[in-house]
Amino acid sequence: MSQDSAAATEAVRKLSGRRRREVVAVLLFSGGPIFESSIPLSVFGIDRQDAGVPRYRLLVCGGEEGPLRTTGGLELTAPYGLEAISRAGTVVVPAWRSITSPPPAEALEALRRAHEEGARIVGLCTGAFVLAAAGLLDGRPATTHWMYAPTLAKRYPSVHVDPRELFVDDGDVLTSAGTAAGIDLCLHIVRTDHGTEAAGALARRLVVPPRRSGGQERYLDRSLPEEIGSDPLAEVVAWALEHLHEQFDVETLAARAYMSRRTFDRRFRSLTGSAPLQWLITQRVLQAQRLLETSEYSVDEVAGRCGFRSPVALRGHFRRQLGSSPAAYRAAYRARRPQGGGAEPVAPVIEPIVPAQGSPSIRRAAATATPPGPHVITSPTAGPVQSEQGKPGPDAYTTGRPTLPGQRSAP
Repeated sequence: MSQDSAAATEAVRKLSGRRRREVVAVLLFSGGPIFESSIPLSVFGIDRQDAGVPRYRLLVCGGEEGPLRTTGGLELTAPYGLEAISRAGTVVVPAWRSITSPPPAEALEALRRAHEEGARIVGLCTGAFVLAAAGLLDGRPATTHWMYAPTLAKRYPSVHVDPRELFVDDGDVLTSAGTAAGIDLCLHIVRTDHGTEAAGALARRLVVPPRRSGGQERYLDRSLPEEIGSDPLAEVVAWALEHLHEQFDVETLAARAYMSRRTFDRRFRSLTGSAPLQWLITQRVLQAQRLLETSEYSVDEVAGRCGFRSPVALRGHFRRQLGSSPAAYRAAYRARRPQGGGAEPVAPVIEPIVPAQGSPSIRRAAATATPPGPHVITSPTAGPVQSEQGKPGPDAYTTGRPTLPGQRSAP
């Protein structure tokens, strides 16, 4: 190592040592959604020491020249600029205004420098696009809102995108799914920094569950993402969704696309961030879920109508994805329906287009009784709720699905 390189390394080490994790910089941009932007401000910017929550120091930084205009037309003036990021040990990008436009180069450089100097970098929802544009997600597992996961995977192929997860903790770089999942990740950060009791006290103040179980699968929309809808492969995907009652495999889909299995797998994953076999299994399970809720078919009949080769195959995949047997799921669902009066409207089943294959490199935070690894990523066992666009929203603490035997619901 040259003397110049050694000196530079030592300078970075000293600067990194001056950064403290409890100093949190939140990077705001014009056009950002106000809800997502307010999450880290509420978690890290309010003194709740009286409730046993250690205090953070908050630096709200403008990522570009202000005033910053948020959704709804509100104008904000950030008290700090990009230079304040150099004092933070945690940098949060709560959202980015558009997944189709590049973030400001100055902001990307500030994020790269902060990461090089030891800061923890956090991207909430579409904030993952900013982290990816800065190169901070290259070769790493990450997540974002399920609706934008295919675009993230396609635009940044070196990022291991998993749209099933509520958040992903990869040590010094963390990402979350949309809206309420940002609260989950912020609570996880508090739990990591100060322990379970502090995170629980904060959750009580925010009136949210301290931990949630599950993933984004239950909120994934059946419709094709815009970028996939114009691709020839979309026709094959649409055919598969219309013929789930038939027995076919990925080789059948590859043949319909006039591709070899290997080429089809690569093409499908590049477009959706998902392995085609996992996508097909998940579609069949969700179809079975709908039939168990809305029909009187036996479990054996449901298996046949969803393309499973046997009821045993249905039961195995159903349990792995939903944590219960089909019969127990149906019983729990019906137990929640009102007694007497009119029939309860059946909650719509949101069928995903991009439930990706889980990356083995994802490190999950231990949050359940049977954790898959050192880091469990949590979400509620909940049905779809209405977003501001009137479509089923991806993040809600309101439970719409039944609580299954052996499965915890959000309090």
